Amino acid sequence: MSTAEQTRSRAPQRQKRDVQWRDVAHDIAAGSVVRSIAAVFLSLVLAAILIIFTNEDVIPTLGYLFQRPSDFFNAAGQTLVASFSAMFRGAIFNTSAPTFEAGIKPFTESLRFAGPLIAAGLGIALTFRAGLFNIGGQGQLLTGAAWAAWGATMVHLPPVLHLLFAILMGLVGAALWAGIAGFLKAKTGAHEVIVTIMMNYVALGLVTFAMRSPILNGTGEGSAAVTLPPDANALFPRLFGPGFELRWSFVLCILAVFVYWWLMERSALGFRLRMVGLNPDAARAAGVNVQRAIIVAMVLSGAFVGIAAVNQALGRDGNFGPGIDAGIGFTAITVALLGGSRALGVLFAGLLFGALQAARPAMQVVDVSPEILGVVQGLIVLFIAAPPLVRAIFPFLPAPREIKDIATGARPQLDRKDGE
Repeated sequence: MSTAEQTRSRAPQRQKRDVQWRDVAHDIAAGSVVRSIAAVFLSLVLAAILIIFTNEDVIPTLGYLFQRPSDFFNAAGQTLVASFSAMFRGAIFNTSAPTFEAGIKPFTESLRFAGPLIAAGLGIALTFRAGLFNIGGQGQLLTGAAWAAWGATMVHLPPVLHLLFAILMGLVGAALWAGIAGFLKAKTGAHEVIVTIMMNYVALGLVTFAMRSPILNGTGEGSAAVTLPPDANALFPRLFGPGFELRWSFVLCILAVFVYWWLMERSALGFRLRMVGLNPDAARAAGVNVQRAIIVAMVLSGAFVGIAAVNQALGRDGNFGPGIDAGIGFTAITVALLGGSRALGVLFAGLLFGALQAARPAMQVVDVSPEILGVVQGLIVLFIAAPPLVRAIFPFLPAPREIKDIATGARPQLDRKDGE
């Protein structure tokens, strides 16, 4: 074969390779990871604008903005520097601390807040992958915490065994509570959104009643709605000693990330759950028991939320009341959305929201309203739920491909762009 013929034979291969790399770049730019980063960036930008125009030092400069605009920009710049510096000191490292241990404590607090968000976010993400929408994280967390509290206070066992028993009680309680919604969805067709929302109120009432009775309180009726302090044998030990509140329950939450990844990406059960989530009719035609898959998905979702429950119930020295949920059940929905229902994405989303939660006190010191961080969370949900809005703000981001010719491998969207 001549040199010219070899060159001509290699040309199509080189062109095909170029198209493949272009497809990879397109998929990355149109994927959920880039969209999530853009959503967080836009939320922080809008939060910065809110911080500027609600600051007491900036507002007076607006009265003479056109006469001396430098005063406004100086005040706005100082406000932003102070606010985001406080966020860094409150969530990552306190540069004003006298010792390294004191300086690193904010980071451990971020991890402490992130742990239950990661675990609960995994539970909500699992139902998303299975085509369900579990809004009952609050009720499942309350139920799991109540069961864990009963196991930690009403049963007395040796140290390690007692902790394991209390953890198991929390997981079982939350899983069973979520399984009720799954059973109703599978057997009666009741919508899981309505059922899980209503079960949140039922769980709150039942747990409050149990905390006022000998079931969890150990006293007669009419007492305050709190549990008994758990036995020392049933508590998670501190991870870094008495100077830090971070406990070994955070390690349990990280292990849950690996379990979720293996379950959804490598196991046969996870494959069936994803089949049901993508197309229940096709899954049924392939021999998958859709009703059983729905129940299993909700039970497993509740078990992951139960990890967050035991983190809350057994990761403290004292007792607790019905407010043990602390909004985790609903914030977990945002974590799952931001993380794209993937294990690694939920991990980073939980760490982000844990850092925002840990930064609240430090930002309040510099006169930044803690509600601003709540606005950030809401904006993240808005941008994640509206990809066209993100692409409208960032027009260079392409839309994801939805059609591909299986026979030819043609990608109509890219072909249209080539013909433009």
